[in-house]
Amino acid sequence: MKQLYIDFDGVILDTITYPYEYVGKSLGLEINSENMGKFYSELDWNQFLKKMPIINNSIECIERIIKSKQFEVSILTHVTTLDEAIEKVEYIRKYFKDITVIPVPRKISKTKMVYTEGAILIDDFAGNLEEWTEAGGIGIRFSTKLSSKGYPVIDYLDQILELELAV
Repeated sequence: MKQLYIDFDGVILDTITYPYEYVGKSLGLEINSENMGKFYSELDWNQFLKKMPIINNSIECIERIIKSKQFEVSILTHVTTLDEAIEKVEYIRKYFKDITVIPVPRKISKTKMVYTEGAILIDDFAGNLEEWTEAGGIGIRFSTKLSSKGYPVIDYLDQILELELAV
């Protein structure tokens, strides 16, 4: 069974659109790692995750992927704070009792936390996918606009089952 890692932010929940709009438009700040890091570190993650929309039936799609038994599924997510990590784990546990959730400090590459060789990462951020493929993994870009940025692209998670990689 192939290892499949799924990103959280921008793939499972839309935790990116609102914060970027809020920091940029409402606060009038430049969108950069310092301002976004400050925003995320001060956020009430429990309330925030409850309000963020699920992207393209991602929870049901993950259920289908697990039921297919083609992949060993884990969630691999960057976090800014311990509170963020706790709340993301709690969020996933509401839906899946037996799935590994791996919080990764933002300053560390996802490739440093798990064995990447031959493993698949579904992520919306091309920078993560570039690091992943350079480390011997297989990168799949998640994009609701089907923007590939040079990677195979899907807009529903269960489309991984239809790719040649899935066999």
